[in-house]
Amino acid sequence: MLAGRFQVHLTKSWPTGDLKWDSAAGLIALHARRSAGSIAAWARTFPDRPLVVTLTGTDLYRDIHQDHSAQESLQFAQRLIVLQEQGPLELPVPLRSKCRVIFQSTSARYRLKKTSRHLRVVMVGHLRDEKWPQVMFEASRRIGPDDRIRIDHIGNPLDPELADMAAQTARQCPHYRWLGGLDHAKVRNHIQRAHLLVHTSRMEGGAHVILEAIRSGTPVLASKVPGNVGMLGLDYSGYFEPGDVAQLVQMLRNAAPGSDSGASWLHALQAQCDARAHLFEPLREQAALLDLMNELNWIST
Repeated sequence: MLAGRFQVHLTKSWPTGDLKWDSAAGLIALHARRSAGSIAAWARTFPDRPLVVTLTGTDLYRDIHQDHSAQESLQFAQRLIVLQEQGPLELPVPLRSKCRVIFQSTSARYRLKKTSRHLRVVMVGHLRDEKWPQVMFEASRRIGPDDRIRIDHIGNPLDPELADMAAQTARQCPHYRWLGGLDHAKVRNHIQRAHLLVHTSRMEGGAHVILEAIRSGTPVLASKVPGNVGMLGLDYSGYFEPGDVAQLVQMLRNAAPGSDSGASWLHALQAQCDARAHLFEPLREQAALLDLMNELNWIST
């Protein structure tokens, strides 16, 4: 995003131990809590140099409400970046004026013709509590072989207990496959071939997988949490209440081949996603980031 305008150094923390980066023009920090030490060190060492903090889902919907170091990071920052439209609402009112919404982006994919034999569903997310994969496990158990629904679940086993549940669900439900972690190209291919991407998170800062689906011509069913609403829009038709397995199952059945409304409902969801696709274009993200840096009189190199 900054190539040709700035020399960029990526590091886990600051100071880096490399003296040449002590003269850096500014700092962009990811995660108010995890980067709190670097943020505080930079702010105290270079109070007049630009400092931008990008807020994740755990920042917005947990840490800034209960963690002192995360709250301190908000104060130190000259600008705050959130990754979806609902993000600013989680901030204290006095801080919202220095917040900017910058959607992440990805390349567009060619829209594939989808199979008519069954509804192909993909869920992408590492197995951890915030992603709430138990919702998909239980939904898979309530779906029968006559429903003509096939589910692929992609994600690394970060939580051993959830990994055991995924493996057990796969053994008990032939229409559900847990594929583990895959490389990014394969993940995007799965998304591209699916009729629907399902996103069950209980906490979300702005899921990259949602914009990848939209840019691949694949509509989304998502839990109605602020991070997903900020990506898909207030009036999107593909929300289910967080944790509501029965509602998710009914939505999947409504979209499956043979249902009265399947094709028309999928088409309507697709149209809504298409209307949001321009928000996730790489040139748009780059322009928004450069505009923010210009606000802070960031000196290019």
